[in-house]
Amino acid sequence: MSNPRNGDTKPPCLPRNGLVKIPTQPNGLGSASITKGTPAVKNRLCQPSSVPAILSPALAHRSDLPIPSLASPLSLATLASVSSPPGASLVGLNASEGSEQPSPERLPGSPSERQLAVDEKILNRLFWYFSACEKCVLAQVCKAWRRVLYQPKFWVGLTPVLHTKELYNVLPSGEKEFVSLQGFAVRGFDGFCLVGVSDLDICEFIDNYPLSKKGVKSMSLKRSTITDAGLEVMLEQMQGVVRLELSGCNDFTEAGLWSSLNARITALSVSDCINVADDAIAAISQLLPNLTELNLQAYHVTDTALAYFTAKQGYTTHTLRLNSCWEITNHGVVNMVHSLPNLSVLSLSGCSKVTDDGVELVAENLRKLRSLDLSWCPRITDMALEYIACDLHKLEELVLDRCVRITDTGLSYLSTMSSLRSLYLRWCCQVQDFGLKHLLGMGSLRLLSLAGCPLLTTTGLSGLVQLQELEELELTNCPGATPELFKYFSQHLPCCMVIE
Repeated sequence: MSNPRNGDTKPPCLPRNGLVKIPTQPNGLGSASITKGTPAVKNRLCQPSSVPAILSPALAHRSDLPIPSLASPLSLATLASVSSPPGASLVGLNASEGSEQPSPERLPGSPSERQLAVDEKILNRLFWYFSACEKCVLAQVCKAWRRVLYQPKFWVGLTPVLHTKELYNVLPSGEKEFVSLQGFAVRGFDGFCLVGVSDLDICEFIDNYPLSKKGVKSMSLKRSTITDAGLEVMLEQMQGVVRLELSGCNDFTEAGLWSSLNARITALSVSDCINVADDAIAAISQLLPNLTELNLQAYHVTDTALAYFTAKQGYTTHTLRLNSCWEITNHGVVNMVHSLPNLSVLSLSGCSKVTDDGVELVAENLRKLRSLDLSWCPRITDMALEYIACDLHKLEELVLDRCVRITDTGLSYLSTMSSLRSLYLRWCCQVQDFGLKHLLGMGSLRLLSLAGCPLLTTTGLSGLVQLQELEELELTNCPGATPELFKYFSQHLPCCMVIE
């Protein structure tokens, strides 16, 4: 962590304290800001976007001032002719920290231009068009900009990522001092991701973050050494936490879950935690009656665990993601569909022992499903798609990535699904041009991914222009996707974002 007072500096595009962990790319967006969503969504986030013309004629006609846009993270700072000092904190935990910020009176230009540059009504509209990384930079321009940008409304939905080494300042004496988190509190952050922390680090965080007791709703611990005792203290002290993620935490045990889980938790994600097995699911089912969402990646969970869910959870739980649960078979699917009949989102990604019979059970019993992920299920065939098409009439998203046994016949079944909006067929190596013809009548499709499908030709892909309502089309690593084809799409699918 950078501490200007100690002479340590960071590049000016790398915000302090982990809000955005990766330096800004040439397009002005930090890589950390595009880690979620489909490739098309990521691509859209990288597109330059002009700021609305709400500047005065005096500034608009200044040839020496660039037009602010997302293509440049420092464009507004340049507009005010003030840039962040190289050694300044870009997150700015307190207004007095780091280098002194200029006051409005010290900005160059005429008085009317200076007044415009700090007009809060204009700034409140303008700052919506910048990414989180850019806002961190812009908050260093002057106190007026910081005052506007530190309003909680500009940071809703963002989760600061704090690595353990960034939680402490090293004093001249060599001792460590926990950093001030006041700047995060001012912006009203109600969720944090802590990476590589220990029990002691978590206790220090609780003691030093003003909103920790009641104001933090979501906590994520990744690659951390938290123990049963630390988990118990955290959930006992942080009474507001309703969403909990534990990833790569190998020092807590199932006993720790039994002693710490609280009924207020409604969403739980556990992945790559080696001590999680069937008894952990028993603790979850008994202690979390209000659970609405469970994400689980656990290699040792078996079919038995999926029978533990209670009747209350059968009513409240709507999202279940079982990713790479290798021991789950069709018997586990039987237990799941009877225990959780109200699921609307289900992922069996990487559950390699699930077959067409398991999918049939899902289709017959979970009629409310809107999203189904069967990626990396190598035993799934066209028969499974027939079951899906016949029974899941509300399904809007279907993920079939790496289902290598799916053929054109399976796509013919899907063509009857009038509700399907998103279809992922990445690396389905048996899909051919004839199969694409079945999709051309699906007017509801908005997103189609054919990345890595090796048998599709330019001729077959060109027929996709009939899907005029398509918004996103992914053709990464498709041999048939030529430059000429992309040009053809740009002319005949002008409203569709095509991922090359």
